[in-house]
Amino acid sequence: MGKKQVDDRFKKFGTVSFTAISKVNDFIDYLEDGKVMGTRCQDCGRSFFPPRADCCKCLTTHMEWFEIDGTGKLITYSKLEFAPIGFQEDVPYCIAALDYGDYKVFGRLASDLPDDEVKVGMPMKTMANRLPNGQLNYVFQKE
Repeated sequence: MGKKQVDDRFKKFGTVSFTAISKVNDFIDYLEDGKVMGTRCQDCGRSFFPPRADCCKCLTTHMEWFEIDGTGKLITYSKLEFAPIGFQEDVPYCIAALDYGDYKVFGRLASDLPDDEVKVGMPMKTMANRLPNGQLNYVFQKE
C-alpha cells in the first residue's frame, strides 16, 4: 500500500508560512501564474478573500474561483516599525486594506511605493509577487 501524498503547496506562501496545508491550495498555483484569486459561493453569491473552501453564510461547499482584478480603494494602512516573530527582517513595511465593493482584501503595500504617495481613498490594484527567497505573496500597487 502506497504512502498518502500530502498537498503542501501552501508552504510557498508568505514571508513566513505558518500554514502548510489548506483546502484552498490552488491559491498558490494561481499566484505562480501571476493571478490573485478569491472564492465565491455558487449558491448565495458571497465573495471571499482570503479564499474559502466553504461558505460561512449558507454552509455549502459549492465554491468557484474568481480573480481579484480591477481597482480597489485604499481604506486604511499602517506602517509597521516592529514585527512579530519571523517578520523582523521585513520592517519597516505597510499593511493595508483595499475595498473592492463586494469584498475587501488585506495585505501589504508594495515596498517600492514612496510613503508620500500613499493616501486613503487612492485607487490601487492587487498583484501577485515573488519574494527574493522564492516564496509567493501579493502586494498592493498604485493604480
